[in-house]
Amino acid sequence: MALNNLRPPKGMKHAKKRIGRGQGSGNGKTAGRGHKGAKSRSGFTFKRGFEGGQMPLHRRVPKRGFHNPFRVEYEVVNLDTLGERFEAGTVVTLELLAEHRLISSTKKLLKVLGRGEISKALTVHAHKFSGKAAEKIAAAGGATEQLA
Repeated sequence: MALNNLRPPKGMKHAKKRIGRGQGSGNGKTAGRGHKGAKSRSGFTFKRGFEGGQMPLHRRVPKRGFHNPFRVEYEVVNLDTLGERFEAGTVVTLELLAEHRLISSTKKLLKVLGRGEISKALTVHAHKFSGKAAEKIAAAGGATEQLA
């Protein structure tokens, strides 16, 4: 065996189908497109989602409700959770919350909600605070820092 006599395995390579080269070729005259109709014409393309005249899926499936494309979704953490997990004087950042598995990602926006009570003075960094949460953190001697 040498590089000059390497060949692909038998049956691996196929000659390109030569269409429209006379009746003798077996692919002449209509060139494998059948007779008449849109699909036999040059330049014909299906519309996206076209199913041969059958009602397309995007029209068969029922539509319900309203989807707001401008909705802003926040990951939420409640005060009682912060009070349980962190010592007084801690600076609670997104990275620290992710480390404690209270949020799934530091890339998402965070909102602190006011469920429960908090007695420890924490400095909390978040994108948004509910009114009650900000009041309770301040009352406990902590601080809120809003992220951009």
